[in-house]
Amino acid sequence: CEEGNYAKWLKEDLRIKKFIKTKYGSTGINRIEIERAANKVKVSVFTAKPGVIIGRKGKDVEVLKNDLRKMTNSEVFLNIQELRKAEMDAQLVAEGVARNLEHRVSFRRAMKKSVQTALKLGAKGIRINCAGRLGGAEMSRTEWYREGRVPLHTLRADIDYGFAEAKTAYGIIGIKVWIFKGEILGDPLRVGA
Repeated sequence: CEEGNYAKWLKEDLRIKKFIKTKYGSTGINRIEIERAANKVKVSVFTAKPGVIIGRKGKDVEVLKNDLRKMTNSEVFLNIQELRKAEMDAQLVAEGVARNLEHRVSFRRAMKKSVQTALKLGAKGIRINCAGRLGGAEMSRTEWYREGRVPLHTLRADIDYGFAEAKTAYGIIGIKVWIFKGEILGDPLRVGA
């Protein structure tokens, strides 16, 4: 990147991500990737519900593009990609549990339901961690629920991690999710070869 622009672009990237997340928070956005070249910005949004962002006949996309163009003062290319199997994505599972907790569902039921759904779709293991004033208790605590294997110390394990916060009447509850999708096989980069 050009001299002296890094900090400016980083701030701008964070602004873009925050803007999209707040505007389309309920559409199950997994991640937002931003690429830059000359005076062009390419924004890729990975979401479980692309139809909500695109809108009827692509009207909402044009509105979003114009908003981003005003924000960045440069040409914006928008790429919206659908995520298949949203229940196997740790970030979306964490946000789903957070949404359930905000709608006053019991934290145990919310965790159990997400675990069973992920395992049904082919996850080898899943662990969900909830921390905070669970159930409105005066003393905060951490509860977790795990099914299957979640080998966090195995380097070749393909583990997806997600984090979300549920803003409840009692305070904020943090949700962490680890999903074990299997081991990465094949010839990894050999050290010292």
